[in-house]
Amino acid sequence: MRNLHTLPKTHLHLHFTGSMRLSTLQDLAQEQGIRLPENLTDNVALQVPADQRGWFRFQRAYDAARQVVRSEVAMRRIISEAAQDEALEGSRRLEIQIDPTSYAPFVGGITPALEIVLDEAKKASLDTGVQVAIIVAASRIKHPLDARILARLAAKHAGDGPGEVVGFGLSNDERRGVTAQWDKAFAIAHRAGLAAVPHGGELLGADHLWEVVRHLHPQRIGHGVRCVEDPHLLELIAQNDIALEVCPASNVQLGVYTQLQEIPLRRLMQAGVKVALGADDPLLFRSRLVAQYDNARSLGLNDTELADLAICSIEASLANAQDKARWKQEVAQWLAQPA
Repeated sequence: MRNLHTLPKTHLHLHFTGSMRLSTLQDLAQEQGIRLPENLTDNVALQVPADQRGWFRFQRAYDAARQVVRSEVAMRRIISEAAQDEALEGSRRLEIQIDPTSYAPFVGGITPALEIVLDEAKKASLDTGVQVAIIVAASRIKHPLDARILARLAAKHAGDGPGEVVGFGLSNDERRGVTAQWDKAFAIAHRAGLAAVPHGGELLGADHLWEVVRHLHPQRIGHGVRCVEDPHLLELIAQNDIALEVCPASNVQLGVYTQLQEIPLRRLMQAGVKVALGADDPLLFRSRLVAQYDNARSLGLNDTELADLAICSIEASLANAQDKARWKQEVAQWLAQPA
């Protein structure tokens, strides 16, 4: 079996705070005299049921981690270390997701919060060789008008290169709010040339995914695995080239599936769906990107199929065509090496 760390790939589903190293979380907490809950520091992956109580436990843990990020220095450190970690795992590009409103109170507002991240992303790209681009994400637990503000801010920094905003997302508990109410925010992003990359099809099934597709017109969907529950939706996603950011570890640990073997990865691939593996929140799930390829291997995928997944991740990225072509050639070279 070939070394998955050297397999060229892109990482398209990673949240800002959730990307943090455990050691960094502990350092920042100690500097500020913040006591962290045991479930963040015991080095045991978070495991919760797929219900509102389980999501509350997950969100409480995430919020506890986020409370230590209270300065420009901390924000820059997270981006820099995320890029370093991706370089060690063979990533050619990272598209990391952030809601800048969460960090705005500590750096003077949402504009400087985003600009700090963009500036550090550009620097980290030069330092590591990993292209770091940004997805601005609105939250379902906030008012849709807030999302429009974020969309306008994201539009001012739109581009496809390192240190630029490449997409607009919608995250948090998908059971909250009415999906159609975020259509105007996504229209703003679309006019600016930003890709629509909302979450969906994780805690809720195919009916909700239909709403996401109809109203938000996604280029990619975060998770989306439950589209297999509706053959017509599965066919539509494949035919319209909507990529799914599939996160095996978090699907199990958030209770969407009880075990890895239930994740319909091969079924998605056989249906012609473009799948990009992602780690979601390594800080909470203790599982980074290469581990997701290991998970796919444990589901029976051979190296040719794993290379296909890497190529799908490259094609689903928002990088330019020249970079994509180069990275796909590097995947072919990886596969040509003896196992």
